Amino acid sequence: MDEQFILRVPPSVAERIDRLLDENPSSSEDKSLDLSFSEDGRSGTFVIGNDHFSASLLDLPCVVESYKSYDDSCLIKTADIGQMIMVREAGDAAPDVIEYRHGLTPPMRDARKRKFRREPDLNPELVSRVEKDLLKIMAGGTSENVNLEAAEQDDEGQGSARNASKKPAPTPSAKPDVTEAARNAGEPDRSDSDESDDSV
Repeated sequence: MDEQFILRVPPSVAERIDRLLDENPSSSEDKSLDLSFSEDGRSGTFVIGNDHFSASLLDLPCVVESYKSYDDSCLIKTADIGQMIMVREAGDAAPDVIEYRHGLTPPMRDARKRKFRREPDLNPELVSRVEKDLLKIMAGGTSENVNLEAAEQDDEGQGSARNASKKPAPTPSAKPDVTEAARNAGEPDRSDSDESDDSV
């Protein structure tokens, strides 16, 4: 698979990039196109011609698949895209987060908030206490936070409650004794060969 990213630029820059890709570079006034990042890997500079623009590398809220086609009927997946380079005008402020809040299309506006489950709010002290208890239990000890007597009483109480809610199994009614001769009365004796189906 290819390595791909999405380059989002202002409309004026997009027109210049289209001209640069359509024309012969020697005849275009925007002969150079460059993108460089600083040491943090998240902020950088986009250069087209003699103009410099600020750029930021942002994570998308979900993975986007890209496809290409050789015959306009069959699509071939080329990459999973998870990041976008956003080029900003000179007056625009730099984003303070590393994850872009919206997706690429209008239905994915504010995607994390609307489409995905929120992470649970967990108390770090509770998590560390439960982790220590689990490690003690796995090592063969018991947890400090559990009262064994209360747990045993609960088990006994639940067991009696389960037994009380069960209905006694009904006993089968006694069948009258019928002799073999009475059962076969009126029917001639058959052998195994008589029961076979001879119809073809």
